[in-house]
Amino acid sequence: MRSRFVFSTIQRNGIIGFALLIVAIGLFTHWLKTHHESKTPFYTATEEEIFVRSFMDSVKKLDSVTSKKRRIFPFNPNFITDYKAYTLGMTTAEFDRLQDFRKQDQWINSAADFQAVTKISDSLLNEISPLFKFPDWVMAQNQKEKNIQNIAKPILTNSEKLDLNTATQEELQAVNGIGEVLSKRIVLYRSQIGGFIDDLQLKDIYGLKYETRMALTEKFTVKTPREFEKLDINNTEVVDLMEVPYIKYELARKIVNYRITREGISSFEELAEVQDFPFDRIDRLKLYLKIENP
Repeated sequence: MRSRFVFSTIQRNGIIGFALLIVAIGLFTHWLKTHHESKTPFYTATEEEIFVRSFMDSVKKLDSVTSKKRRIFPFNPNFITDYKAYTLGMTTAEFDRLQDFRKQDQWINSAADFQAVTKISDSLLNEISPLFKFPDWVMAQNQKEKNIQNIAKPILTNSEKLDLNTATQEELQAVNGIGEVLSKRIVLYRSQIGGFIDDLQLKDIYGLKYETRMALTEKFTVKTPREFEKLDINNTEVVDLMEVPYIKYELARKIVNYRITREGISSFEELAEVQDFPFDRIDRLKLYLKIENP
């Protein structure tokens, strides 16, 4: 009887070929797996790159936030916290001196007191002292003491004073309360407006307190004022008004439109009705403007 498992030559070759194919596939799969595991996964470098980039972005963001100057509001220096001292730029030793002083139930009543206790530098004092806010009775007492001191001081005549338009930063710093920062602001502002016309313009210096401004004008005054012919508001166009340091294009346009609508301006008080007009600077504006009959 003939066996059922007898194959022809073609069938045997096919079976052998199929078996060899299966073995080849198995060997290739094993080799591929072994070879792949022996190497660093291709995606590892990408993950590391993403991590590094993310980390660097975080550092840059943090640095940007911490380096950005914080807006500081007026404060009483008697109640500075350790965090407040840090934001002001005080060292730990300077803050500790203040704390020790306050623990003795003593009070800071002036910028000079603050520096005497904390030993902070003149530059830092000039930067933060404009933000000191003392009770009204303390300010009144300080002014009273200053007035008493001024009585004994010789008063300089205008001819004896130095010219505010030619004073150097070093000369300005000789005034108590004016350091490197304020003296630089005064000289820079003087340059921006083409020279002072009057001592009143010192009001526009940011951080220059009233007391310091008074002390400054005791030794300095405008002796060579900038030459500027006052402009008649009723006969001045927009481009001419823009020559005034306090007036920019938009405000100049509003002034001219208001003048045209009212058929002339008869007094400076009327300008208060012009939108965004800086009436708090009217005393300085009068140095540049005049009103003739419309």
